Amino acid sequence: MRTPTIAGPPSGTLPAREHLPVNIAGRPVLDVVIPVYNEEKDLEPCVRRVHEHLLRTFPYGFRITVADNASTDTTPQVAAGLAAELPEVRSVRLEQKGRGRALRTVWSGSDAPVLAYMDVDLSTDLNALLPLVAPLISGHSDLAIGSRLARSSRVVRGPKREFISRAYNLILRGSLAARFSDAQCGFKAIRRDVAERLLPMVEDTGWFFDTELLVLAERAGLRIHEVPVDWVDDPDSTVHIVSTATDDLKGVWRVGRALATGSLPLDRLARPFGDDPRDRELTGVPGGLARQLVGFCVVGVLSTLFYLALYSLFRLGVGPQIANAGALLVSAVANTAANRRLTFGVRGRDRAVRHQAQGLVVFAIGLALTSGSLAALGAATGDPAHSTELAVLVVANLAATVLRFLLFRLWVFPERSASRNDPRNDR
Repeated sequence: MRTPTIAGPPSGTLPAREHLPVNIAGRPVLDVVIPVYNEEKDLEPCVRRVHEHLLRTFPYGFRITVADNASTDTTPQVAAGLAAELPEVRSVRLEQKGRGRALRTVWSGSDAPVLAYMDVDLSTDLNALLPLVAPLISGHSDLAIGSRLARSSRVVRGPKREFISRAYNLILRGSLAARFSDAQCGFKAIRRDVAERLLPMVEDTGWFFDTELLVLAERAGLRIHEVPVDWVDDPDSTVHIVSTATDDLKGVWRVGRALATGSLPLDRLARPFGDDPRDRELTGVPGGLARQLVGFCVVGVLSTLFYLALYSLFRLGVGPQIANAGALLVSAVANTAANRRLTFGVRGRDRAVRHQAQGLVVFAIGLALTSGSLAALGAATGDPAHSTELAVLVVANLAATVLRFLLFRLWVFPERSASRNDPRNDR
């Protein structure tokens, strides 16, 4: 069940990315969170090393936050001592375990515009920290991750962990169509404006938190920057591989089901183009039209092939008019769903039934065009060949396709098209 730890995201989409202000009075630019559970031995050397590195190399204000996950040893006392000694360090105590819960809690309450985290074992070389957060500060990217699987990364770890990591990422690619290379590296950062809207959608409170965050961000079209890292495995890691893998697979199933049903309002994470004048100086072409045409053509080609295959299949048992109506109906439902998501960028279940109903009206118009063409062909030739029927249907479908695009853009999905044309989205 989802844990409501922060208020819901504000309405509307994200603004265009901008370079973050670097001189913010009274608050840091970067907040680095170190989640810990019973790390009384490693916590102090970790914090001091990170603190010294940031003082020496990081050009902006920073904070280090120790997020204690209900430790039962002296970890809270060690964290409190470090916070009392070092002004850039603070300590947060949670009474429940879970790395995801700790990150959600601290990130939700942080005032820093860039939020990051790293594991207490410091397996990742700290020289990757500035390259990790720089694209977020500049406004280039929304999230950033360290990748141990990049070509230029240098990694030292045993074959067992290497196999598990690569197998897990293959599962993500195959089941959730993930394109990022390394979901499990404990070295990530996110812009706070993105976190405010993305965190309420993430349900996991444990180790799958990272993966869920990245999958949802990627599906929403946010930009994820990957940084090759040098990484040395910690042989004393307390992570339980079997239970963690089981929980991860459950998470993959849950997120995949949510994405398939469209139950997540990912459109709240959409971003307009940036401030490049070339993004809005195209004369005579409404904003977004070129991309919509490309998406519509791709969906249209696939839908036409699907329709012709269905028609040929149905034609084996019924007459041409019934075969045409059945094939067109099935392909129309699939076509509306694909265009809704891919061409016009509408996500979630809001008004999905209405869009399908309007799509069926568009289908009826296409049916009239194609059925009329078949009727005219039958009247002209009597008993036309199957190849002739297909040729006539292709021509009729081309005419119906042009009309379908215009109706989709101006009637079925006018809100999405209008929002892309709004000049305020280019600011």
